[in-house]
Amino acid sequence: MEFIPGPAVHRVLCADCGDPIVPNSANLCINCLRNTVDITEGIPKQASVSFCRNCERFLAPPAQWVIARPESQELLAICLKKLKGLNRVRLTDAHFIWTEPHSKRLRVSLTIQKEVLTSTILEQVFEIEYLVQHGQCPDCTRLAAKNTWKALVQVRQKVPHKRTFLYLEQLILKHGAQKNTISLKEVKDGLDFFYSHRSHAIKMVEFLSGVVPIRSKTSERLLSADTHSNTANFRFTYSVEIVPICKDDLVCLPAKLARQLGNIDPLTICTRVGNSLHFLHPSTLQSCELIASTYWRTPFDSLASVSDLMVFIVLDIEPSSRTHGKWVMADAQVALSGAFRSTGAYEDDRMMDYETAASTNQIFHTRTHLGGILQPGDAVMGYHLSNSNFNSDDFANLPVDRIPDVILVRKAYPNRRKKNKSRNWRLRSIAKEEGEEGETGSGRGAVGRMGGRDQKKVEEDYEHFLRDLEEDPEMRSTVNLYKADGTNPEKDRPQASDTKTLKKTQNTMDVDVAPAPIAEPVSEADGEEEAEADFPEVKLDELLENFDEMTLGEQEEDA
Repeated sequence: MEFIPGPAVHRVLCADCGDPIVPNSANLCINCLRNTVDITEGIPKQASVSFCRNCERFLAPPAQWVIARPESQELLAICLKKLKGLNRVRLTDAHFIWTEPHSKRLRVSLTIQKEVLTSTILEQVFEIEYLVQHGQCPDCTRLAAKNTWKALVQVRQKVPHKRTFLYLEQLILKHGAQKNTISLKEVKDGLDFFYSHRSHAIKMVEFLSGVVPIRSKTSERLLSADTHSNTANFRFTYSVEIVPICKDDLVCLPAKLARQLGNIDPLTICTRVGNSLHFLHPSTLQSCELIASTYWRTPFDSLASVSDLMVFIVLDIEPSSRTHGKWVMADAQVALSGAFRSTGAYEDDRMMDYETAASTNQIFHTRTHLGGILQPGDAVMGYHLSNSNFNSDDFANLPVDRIPDVILVRKAYPNRRKKNKSRNWRLRSIAKEEGEEGETGSGRGAVGRMGGRDQKKVEEDYEHFLRDLEEDPEMRSTVNLYKADGTNPEKDRPQASDTKTLKKTQNTMDVDVAPAPIAEPVSEADGEEEAEADFPEVKLDELLENFDEMTLGEQEEDA
């Protein structure tokens, strides 16, 4: 085997230090080359980043405020964008060096490469220190200054209760439509939403048109104008009016409109309110859908609302084979609750005396759409038409034989309401910063802050709204319910006279907890009655986990 030696490596001496090196175009070793050429020249070794302490966002060039966690990729990208001259070299590595969180300093280690001579690439590692400068972003500046909004959405509904806005608040929270709202103010017939940009207000109007039937108008006001640059500053106002028809309302459709809607009987009840209205005639199971644009061409009011409902007791019911969706038509015999009242106790002969009154012991025969859920002895809510007087020309023009004595609307659970049992679920609510414009009292969520005589009415409306969620699984599926975590409702319930018990949040539109109200007091006699077996309990799989640690910043980051 013949040994063949490899080619000899020709070496030369470094021109500066004299060490033998492989020949290169500079005839310098690596150390002497680094001392001669600095590839980091033109890159600043110190820089600064702007940080807003209110919303915890960093200013990213050119003028965008973004959320970035400490030592995150987003924060590293912001730091690199602040460096000038970095585009003249090749960046191979960048990472944070740990610093004290309260030092207001960020240290970043960079590794760069650059061709210094012909076919000679030099790599260098160096460190850059950033100074964190605290300030305020434009959004937080507007919040602090107040009255600096650019767009306003006025939502109104001319009805005597606040249940629509209580439900609308839950829809807004479920879909995250409140994230861009900088301020919220309650007025007599609705709510005002303030925004810093016109596009955010337009987005809210589009959201409202998708969940409730509305009509809207736009107006603008000139604040200032510059004739030299041909620019102007406007404030935009969007007026949104919700149709004054609510779920379970008694409605008499105009005759012409009833013929257009499939010749339905004019006397109907509203079974559902979405972006359109759904009506049902309980005696014939005829149904129709009315869109908002058609309603506003021929507007009408409801004859009676849920506050006019009376409790009836089902004496007998005979369901028929005619059905329409979940509704089953039936012939029912009902009487007013408490129509037959006992005045004496059992005697030796086991006889009982009854006190009857001509105005209360009457038995009514009616047709209802609740044949699939009602049983003899059940309580049911309905409208007593034979004992009512309505100021409506459309109702007055109806034939007398087509007007029933009673219209049943929904099943009631009176024994369940007498139980002193707190709810195992809670709702989210839109909190409000203390001292914000328009705040004159404490309240729950977006509704009930005006205080005064309306506070008790809002408390009643909120309790009725919670009952509607319990009794209507379809309505309950459209909102988010959260576990109560064993909290005591009596301690967590906000009182109208104590404004300091409410949670004061740093952000105006932060999220707070709306605890369920206290159950009604129960007496010993009422406690002996058993609750209804078919009461639609809220199941645990319908409840979401606790959200106490959730903030708007996390929501915006996830979005």
